[in-house]
Amino acid sequence: MHLTTDNKLKKLIVVGDRVLIRPSKDNERTSSGLYLPPGVGEKEKVQSGYVLKTGPGYALPVPSSEDESWKPEAEQTKYIPLQAKEGDLAIFLATGATEVMYQGEKFFIVPQSAILLLEREEEL
Repeated sequence: MHLTTDNKLKKLIVVGDRVLIRPSKDNERTSSGLYLPPGVGEKEKVQSGYVLKTGPGYALPVPSSEDESWKPEAEQTKYIPLQAKEGDLAIFLATGATEVMYQGEKFFIVPQSAILLLEREEEL
């Protein structure tokens, strides 16, 4: 049975403020006309790709209060959500990205701070 990429990625959990990105092909142009010519990517170390999964965001420190020991641990962790959403086209700095191979396919794990621009197709 051949797994689609979406099924393969269900096992992956992105941690913290990181985003999992599938790199786009060189000179790939979006429907709105945004594209990176090959020279820009080489000179500026800029990459583009599509967001497949995002982490929960930036963890907020939780003040420890012993009078609320009845609360479950899971309720005490809070996150500031990320701007990046699944399906966005991300333009990001390659120097901040980590390239990984997963089941024969190349992906980037990118902290949100390395993302320069997001393009989102708004549904009408």
